Amino acid sequence: MDQVHRTSAYTGRFAPSPTGDLHFGSLVAAVASFLQARQAMGRWLVRIEDIDPPREVPGSAAAILRDLDRLGLKSNGPVLYQSTRTEAYQSAIEILLRQDKAYWCGCSRKDLPASGIYPGTCRNGLAKGKSHRSVRLRVDSVSIEFADLVQGDIRENLDTEVGDFVIQRADGLPAYQLAVVIDDAFQGITEVVRGADLLDSTARQIYLQRCLGLASPSYAHIPLAMHSDGKKLGKRYGTDPVASVPAAEAIFLALKFLGQSPPRGMELEQLWAWAIENWQLASIPHSA
Repeated sequence: MDQVHRTSAYTGRFAPSPTGDLHFGSLVAAVASFLQARQAMGRWLVRIEDIDPPREVPGSAAAILRDLDRLGLKSNGPVLYQSTRTEAYQSAIEILLRQDKAYWCGCSRKDLPASGIYPGTCRNGLAKGKSHRSVRLRVDSVSIEFADLVQGDIRENLDTEVGDFVIQRADGLPAYQLAVVIDDAFQGITEVVRGADLLDSTARQIYLQRCLGLASPSYAHIPLAMHSDGKKLGKRYGTDPVASVPAAEAIFLALKFLGQSPPRGMELEQLWAWAIENWQLASIPHSA
């Protein structure tokens, strides 16, 4: 596993997956994480989470970075691409296997019960007739608790609510839970601001950090931007404000969604100056 960049200064990040253009749901996460970092006079980094080639759209990463630049969201360091980090992920997996904190599993999704909670079929060795597919992390019957800066106190028992979870997929790719933990530690991330759709991943990530001896950042999960049909606003909607309105208007709309009260009619640079000075995390609503 690579050397961890530890720092006492604030470091935040925005970590999109290159599966399409930057959309409004991602923009509000980018704006919130950016403003948290700027108000703390800390660093804000961009990471492209390109570890799932089957889902990636060619040219998407470059398009997202162009949009961030156009919208005034400037990173304080080079962009980190997860596709360059495979050795670090593999090293962590090998450590966990060696320490018997993880094990090889031969189960596929069709082997899971309706609850989706892994029943531990291969926990004590591959089940009869199974061959190596994925690597799972053993979870203990402990309650993971953390204070989310937007959603409040969260508690989850991984043993009863999740079960042993995958850290290396059957196709050999590192699972999201592992990659994000390794890279947050590597980049010295002190606070993670992201969408509430990832709230249920947080307990797994905290547990994995503990297994690897890594510090846990603080977390803030902002509400999801929802389409009128009740579905999460994603890349498939053509009326997305990121693409359909000028940069200053897109940032204005993002700030309004985040519970802020920006004045109308400002140019982009003025709007960012206002936003940094007046940013209030406590004003973000808990739900969409």
